[in-house]
Amino acid sequence: MPRRDPSTLRQTTRLPRPGSARDPLRWWREARFGLFIHWGLYALPAGVWRGERVPGIGEWLMFSKKVPVADYAQLATRFHPRHFDAAAIVRLAREAGQRYLVITAKHHEGFAMYHSAASPYNVVDATPWHHDPLADLARECRRQGVTLCFYYSQDLDWHHPDGAWNTWDFAAAKKDTGRYLRTKVYPQLRELLTRYGPVGLIWFDTPLTITRTHAAAIRRFVKRLQPRCLVSGRIGHGLGDYGIPRDNQIPPGRPTGDWEVCATLNHTWGFKRHDHAWKPAGRLIQTLVESASKNSNYLLNIGPDAEGRVPGPSATRLRAIGRWLRANGASVYGTAPSPFAHDFPWGRMTTRGRVLYLHFFSRPPRHFELRGLRTRVRTAAPLLAPGKKIPVAQGLDPATGTPVLRLDCATLRFTAPVTVVALHLAAAPAVVPGPIQEPDRTLTLLSGEARVRPTRAKLGLSPLGLTLRWTRPADWLEWRATVLAPGDFTVEVITTHQHLEPWSGGHTARIEAAGQTLRHVLTRDAEIPYAQAAYFPRLATRMGRLHVAAAGELTLRLHLDKILPPPKERPLWDDLSPLIVGVRLLPA
Repeated sequence: MPRRDPSTLRQTTRLPRPGSARDPLRWWREARFGLFIHWGLYALPAGVWRGERVPGIGEWLMFSKKVPVADYAQLATRFHPRHFDAAAIVRLAREAGQRYLVITAKHHEGFAMYHSAASPYNVVDATPWHHDPLADLARECRRQGVTLCFYYSQDLDWHHPDGAWNTWDFAAAKKDTGRYLRTKVYPQLRELLTRYGPVGLIWFDTPLTITRTHAAAIRRFVKRLQPRCLVSGRIGHGLGDYGIPRDNQIPPGRPTGDWEVCATLNHTWGFKRHDHAWKPAGRLIQTLVESASKNSNYLLNIGPDAEGRVPGPSATRLRAIGRWLRANGASVYGTAPSPFAHDFPWGRMTTRGRVLYLHFFSRPPRHFELRGLRTRVRTAAPLLAPGKKIPVAQGLDPATGTPVLRLDCATLRFTAPVTVVALHLAAAPAVVPGPIQEPDRTLTLLSGEARVRPTRAKLGLSPLGLTLRWTRPADWLEWRATVLAPGDFTVEVITTHQHLEPWSGGHTARIEAAGQTLRHVLTRDAEIPYAQAAYFPRLATRMGRLHVAAAGELTLRLHLDKILPPPKERPLWDDLSPLIVGVRLLPA
């Protein structure tokens, strides 16, 4: 099977011009926030199998314990969710400010959560409930004005003999993917796309064994039945209408294209009775804002229990997000991303025409400074108090000519977790490209803003701005950054990895800048705190001290002089070459 992510990150180029009447993504970009619902038979064991707590996410229990099909199917005989209330779930989405809803029609366990004529293994025919919850949700979505969408696992199916990844019941050599697609996938997709009215998107997932030919045929099948139905990036092979990072992953900096961040409220998707690691509502609101600032939607999950009830902590957090959005939604819904390609330590930005929204994640200093905005600012005011103007001054840094915007925030009332200031500009925002030193003298050089020098087309950057295929010492990354306040700096190389997969370290890195050379083995000297650190930790290697003598352009080049060979047993997604987030200069 493939050992690399088959292009769930890339977006198909076969789309009409963004914003045009024919653009199928128009409603989706306007929505910005959706509700994911993972619900299936896995809600019954809820992370426990025969008295044993099963590590990992709840909906993967059948795979984790290699439960035989015959045993797992018995769960259906006990599935009778008496408290399922479609109207309440859709109303919760509306209260949260979520404008579309994605429900698992069939997850990897192979069980259809609707009445499927293509397979008797479904919620109507195989359970004592004998009820189709998708019909209820479709009716309520129409009534309450939420766009209905379906999740469908097109590759992994642990119940079907030809589905991927059940080799404890079915011999891999006897599997026939084409037969599986013909007998189950296409018939069920036809049911979903012809029985429930207009469908906003099909959220495909985990394309690990299907070929590009299979993925392209599935896409054509969906578009033939509902031409405006979107196809998620996890159809694979770069054929999605938008890209999807890995679960709970937000890229550093602003990538290009359209994205959707799918995320959990705790650490599981399907209900798990022992997972109480609920994320604070404030962090969730900040993640929503960050997603919008990077041209990404935010698809936030709930996992109802076996009775159909939404866990109380999930509902509480969603309603808290909704309260913030009711006041500040103009800075999120239908916005364009930040004009800057890099992140800021104080918060994030979104745009709407000639309005630039500054989202402060913490109280700004009285004399707030933004560097690199070329466009004239006519007025600045809190989004929630447009009559309380904030004094604005714009000028140029005398040493570098960098445009500098200063706001006097003495009267700005900061309210956690995010306070929004709207800048009304004389034109659409234009900015200085490339990294610029922050007022606190830090300088962050993201890989996504680097010039890549590959040899024989090896080293590259993923659509998320992380390095790929760094296997040759002759390759390098180079940045040209603007330094306004020279001096001494501690230099760090930032790497990352998915938390369940090995970190690719031990390589020898070399920094060349300002006529100096720093060399160090990539190590775990520190972990950088940020919202997704539990899933994709960012690890700092302290390279040493660098002296920058003068303000102006700084050219910095990163080499890997010694690259260790990857282990023979590679993880599923990563090629185990170093994943470089970037380089950071901190005032010494």
